[in-house]
Amino acid sequence: MPEIILKELSYVINGLLFEVHNQLGRYCREKQYGDALQSILAEKGVEFERERALPIEDIENKFTNRVDFIINEKILIDLKAKPVVTKEDYYQMQRYLQASGLNLGLIVNFRNKYLKPIRIIRHHS
Repeated sequence: MPEIILKELSYVINGLLFEVHNQLGRYCREKQYGDALQSILAEKGVEFERERALPIEDIENKFTNRVDFIINEKILIDLKAKPVVTKEDYYQMQRYLQASGLNLGLIVNFRNKYLKPIRIIRHHS
């Protein structure tokens, strides 16, 4: 059985995401979820950066990818507040992972009745 990438940090982050979901419910905007997550991360002393621009290879000095959160320089988080997570959301996270060089991203859709963060592992090309 393959080892789970960043198991302990993922567990901590998932707990904080559930805390945000329990506080705000299902029908807020992405920014409200981001603000709440930022407050909880700061309160718990978790290292993070919000809305970092990620470079695209072969385009000098241009930044067009902007990820919602980077946690401990190890995990990317993309927040959603919509009825369904799509393939395009998955491809977007793959672009973020490629641009950042990190291996793990979480897509978190707060609109779901039961929060189920989706773990995305970077494809090595």
